[in-house]
Amino acid sequence: MKRILKRRETTLFLSLVALMLLVTLRSSTFLRPGNLNSILNDTCALLIVSLGQFLVILIGGIDLSVAATMAFTGMVTALINQYNPGIPAWLMLPIGAAIGAGLGSINGFLVAFGALPPMIATIATMSIYRGFVYVFSKGAWVLSRDMTPGYLALPSTPMLGLTSMVWITIGVILLAWVFMRYTSSGREVYAFGGNKTAALFAGVRERKVEMIVMTLSGILAGIVGVLWVARYGNAHSETAAEFHMQTVAACVLGGVSFVGGSGTVVGVVIGALFFGVINNALTVVHISPFFQMAIQGVVILVAIVSNTLIDRKTQMKLIARRKI
Repeated sequence: MKRILKRRETTLFLSLVALMLLVTLRSSTFLRPGNLNSILNDTCALLIVSLGQFLVILIGGIDLSVAATMAFTGMVTALINQYNPGIPAWLMLPIGAAIGAGLGSINGFLVAFGALPPMIATIATMSIYRGFVYVFSKGAWVLSRDMTPGYLALPSTPMLGLTSMVWITIGVILLAWVFMRYTSSGREVYAFGGNKTAALFAGVRERKVEMIVMTLSGILAGIVGVLWVARYGNAHSETAAEFHMQTVAACVLGGVSFVGGSGTVVGVVIGALFFGVINNALTVVHISPFFQMAIQGVVILVAIVSNTLIDRKTQMKLIARRKI
């Protein structure tokens, strides 16, 4: 029991519950099923993409191109749907995943074979992918009236009381948990992020790990790009602008260390939900959008400082043990 209570995920979960109770004191409608369902659906996109970002941060990197990947896949699949309405709408999801895999692989190639830091590589591809969105669309928007009903229903089809978007998110979470906990590749990601030199001596292939995490990040962003455009009924060159920063925030809130090798799928899920609740709560209690940005920034800063202090404390303990 004491071990569970000491975990970062437990502390974050209790903080999330406390936050929800505090908001309820200000707005009695906050915990109503309808509003909770809205929060869950609004947070699904962040949950999925944050899990991809989590993999990249685990190896000490960051993927700043996820939002641009979402915009690219969303625009391409929306155009395919617009000009080929006979293609089954559900095929847009695997098409989006394939496009995301291609864009993620480009990032991975630049990192693994070009020896570029993930941040530098993805800053470059972020601009390139955004540029191609504009080129393919010729600067025009694809609106809901241009999309088929089946495409628009992709994220909102009800199944057993939940939307298809929620079920997709649950599936991604379970797959991510199994991948990180039970596969050799998942363990290699942790090992590589925790101690690169030791991992290389143990036989972990650096390029393989870098290609895997960047490609998976692209796949998840690609899937969400399709769902995002279908949910909001529009695709344009600025789709999901700045969304990459929210994914980083969710990971930081979830206790993922920027030095790599530390973090869990459960922590990222709770972190994303925490961020989603904050966004909804600030709106419910009628906080000005300008103050909302400031409050979100303060929360992220506190999370980063907390993670840094915890990592430093852990390192000091390890040093003390080695001296003994």
